[in-house]
Amino acid sequence: MKTHFILIISTFLMLNSCKTEKKEVKSETAIEETETTSKTNDWVYLFDGSTTEGWRAYNAEDLPPQWVIEDSTLTFDTEKRTEENRKGGNDIIYAAEEYDNFELAWEWKIPEGGNSGMLYHIQEGDWSIPEVSPEYQMLDDFKWEEINDAILEEWQKTGADYAMYIPDPKQKIAKPAGEWNTSRVIFTPENVEHWLNGKKILSFVPWSEDWEKRKSDGKWKDSPKYGTFKSGYIGFQDHDSPLWLKNIKIRKL
Repeated sequence: MKTHFILIISTFLMLNSCKTEKKEVKSETAIEETETTSKTNDWVYLFDGSTTEGWRAYNAEDLPPQWVIEDSTLTFDTEKRTEENRKGGNDIIYAAEEYDNFELAWEWKIPEGGNSGMLYHIQEGDWSIPEVSPEYQMLDDFKWEEINDAILEEWQKTGADYAMYIPDPKQKIAKPAGEWNTSRVIFTPENVEHWLNGKKILSFVPWSEDWEKRKSDGKWKDSPKYGTFKSGYIGFQDHDSPLWLKNIKIRKL
């Protein structure tokens, strides 16, 4: 009888322990769901398809006339050029706020032979944006060389950290001209990631020894301010090529 009673008590304690563990697991899951929702709610649209509020030309007060909204996309329309600005250079920035550490996502497409880029940590001054700001390259990898009768370096192609780091060819899947690509940049002082169409295609550590060597040995060796600003505006490049953008959103890290 005594043995039977001890067995009943042991079974009760085991069942009670299992219930407690289940409650703890459920609690941890609830915390994870809350954190995920919080991260999702942190996203802010820089362009949602309805307004260009916050956007203007680099080193200027207004948005250039060729940057317009068409079919809910922010479009660079070369047909709207004026005689005074026929050769590019009307880069635009989201000037409502500066960002240091962030995750930026956007969708884009270009025509055959198209060329543009997304730049960040932009500070205005008497220099061009690429001289100081890192760039996520956006290019027609498939037809640019044929149309322009020139050969590209890998650091000039889509997804590259322009003139610094090249994408992993095993991960990179670029869409042909006229099709929408999705891109993402995650920036922190510990690590930078470039994503293209759902795949991480490169990562690097900013301001590291390797980063400094690439800067001093490459295209930016005569651009001392390149990459030195640690916060700034988000921008897109006018490279004398049509461009379509949508769903540009950012969250601070």
